[in-house]
Amino acid sequence: MKDFKDKVALITGSAHGFGKVLAIESAKRGMKLALADVDESALTETVKQASDLGAEVISIPTDVTEETAVDHMVQTTKDKYGRIDLLINSAGVAVPGPIWELPTRDWDWILHADLLSQVYALKRVIPIMRQQEGHADILNVASMAGLVSSPLMPAYYATKFAVVGMTEAVEYDLQSAKANVGMHVFCPAFVHTDLQHSENHRPAAYTNTDDPYYSSDTFKQGQAFAEKDITTGMPLDKIPDIVFGALERDDFYILSHPGMNPAIVARAQSIPTGKGPDLAALAPFLEKTHDA
Repeated sequence: MKDFKDKVALITGSAHGFGKVLAIESAKRGMKLALADVDESALTETVKQASDLGAEVISIPTDVTEETAVDHMVQTTKDKYGRIDLLINSAGVAVPGPIWELPTRDWDWILHADLLSQVYALKRVIPIMRQQEGHADILNVASMAGLVSSPLMPAYYATKFAVVGMTEAVEYDLQSAKANVGMHVFCPAFVHTDLQHSENHRPAAYTNTDDPYYSSDTFKQGQAFAEKDITTGMPLDKIPDIVFGALERDDFYILSHPGMNPAIVARAQSIPTGKGPDLAALAPFLEKTHDA
């Protein structure tokens, strides 16, 4: 899909971070927008900014961890515009902590927010895209954490590796079905998003303030780590050109930090040799996760 004008974009997580800047870029490109997020007040601001740019836009407050809410989001978009040309699955959260400390409830939350939310959307949107005329695209937001792992956040890595693998497999299935739908997976390293404030958007179903983990040093250190690394990451305003440029080229893997490319290659090359993770070998690459 080279010409985005008058095409319909459905974007989750559009109140903050990647979802917000991609929504604004979509508006600048003349797209019709359906914007979804659990943060209703912040979503209203994104909708206003898109409207001020002249875009036709609807707001769909959505908790993407709930399958019925995603059903409603997709159906509302279809009812309004009659089609969906670009789906951007951007909603997501991050939770810190080693597997022996992280509460099971946090695994439930991140699996639903970062992985199953995309499953729900793909299940509903792909049939719509296959039935309509013209080419359509789907962008799943993953992370460099879906290509290269490191310490501190096993739950986050689990979901992001799953998103990358799922997106690859869906692309194979669409090719086999000769569907005119292109899959893409975005794998950025640290970018100055709002991800460090995930706790502000935790649904009540996944809240357990009585768990001692949330007052532990491990949790506090994880929050401090996220604050430092995200706020010093790549400026968010660089992302729209990276993503839309890749969509125009029909790239499948969309990367943002060239400094991490050797780490991706090193990991792939280590697999056939049987060599496992080596923290000392990874350290130099981690220093490059903020490189433009």
